[in-house]
Amino acid sequence: MPRRELLKKARRIVVKIGSSLVTSNGSISRTKISRLVKDIASLIRDGRQVVVVSSGAISAGCGALGRERGNMSIPEKQAVAAVGQIVLINEYRACFQRLGLQVGQILLTEDDVKHRRRFLNARHTMNTLLEMGIVPVVNENDSVVVKEIKFGDNDTLSAHVANIIEADLLVLLSDVEGFYRDLSDPEPVDEVYRIDEDIWRRAGGSGSVHGTGGMVTKIRAADIVIKSGEKMVIASGKIKDVLGKIIRGDKVGTIFVGKGGGLASKKRWIAFNMPVKGTITVDDGAVKALRESKKSLLATGITAVNGKFDLGDAVEIHDAAGNPVGKGIVNYTFAELGLIKGRKTGEIRQILGGTYFDEVINRDELILL
Repeated sequence: MPRRELLKKARRIVVKIGSSLVTSNGSISRTKISRLVKDIASLIRDGRQVVVVSSGAISAGCGALGRERGNMSIPEKQAVAAVGQIVLINEYRACFQRLGLQVGQILLTEDDVKHRRRFLNARHTMNTLLEMGIVPVVNENDSVVVKEIKFGDNDTLSAHVANIIEADLLVLLSDVEGFYRDLSDPEPVDEVYRIDEDIWRRAGGSGSVHGTGGMVTKIRAADIVIKSGEKMVIASGKIKDVLGKIIRGDKVGTIFVGKGGGLASKKRWIAFNMPVKGTITVDDGAVKALRESKKSLLATGITAVNGKFDLGDAVEIHDAAGNPVGKGIVNYTFAELGLIKGRKTGEIRQILGGTYFDEVINRDELILL
């Protein structure tokens, strides 16, 4: 399908802006930000909603404080980020205000998208800002984040933001022109429909001195977007009117295309945000019921249970050979499933007594892998 047809209906867009596009000589560049903001404002005037995910907080802090980025301790980086977040959002605010638009800042950690209530709170805030005509500017909360709750790069963060707001399109802008299968290729790959082992292997490398992302993080983001059924573009932010050209279907960068239809919001959260606490092995009949008949998972098809999980946790479903089949929110604890695996639904009450569920995992809380 031509790019124009793939992208013409994109109305809700997340634009991730790399550090190299907003910095110059180690400091934030209003000239660079202003150019990108004009591009974003053109999309908004055309009736689209845009969320900006911007890198550059630590670089902004270093520039404001006259410090070098290298050899800083983690607390020093967090302190510099606290200063830089103010500098960065003020630059965006000034540039958008000149075009008659307001911005709202949202700082996230990975912990915020793993917990359902916080995920929904972030979604409600961003949706409300967009409905009010305000441009959300999102960044990782580097001033308080630690390794255990850190996205680690804004490419991955932007893919999660796209899922939070159910965006039609994610655009990753940096200083690379797209995805190249080989360094000797004169032009980037035009379209990608599946992230396979060959693409992962060819995505090695690191980002620029001012950023933490590289092609690996961009492919990780693409994998999330494709599995969500949406679209993503990797392109150079140095191209004039790059966003307009992308939306018009011009051959700019590499487009990654999901199968369409999109996962519902809750299923996206289950797929990409809930940690797996255990595994359930099922027989061939259960696999067929899940994949072909679109059924819920029942106890009768379960042959083995591993891990320690509680009601409401996420578990992965495996076939008899150990291959992943799906992931979902389980209605029973590990101990309870150990008692009822392989049993018919009508036997569960007698075994467990009291309250019980017909389904071990309801279809509405299950995604297939």
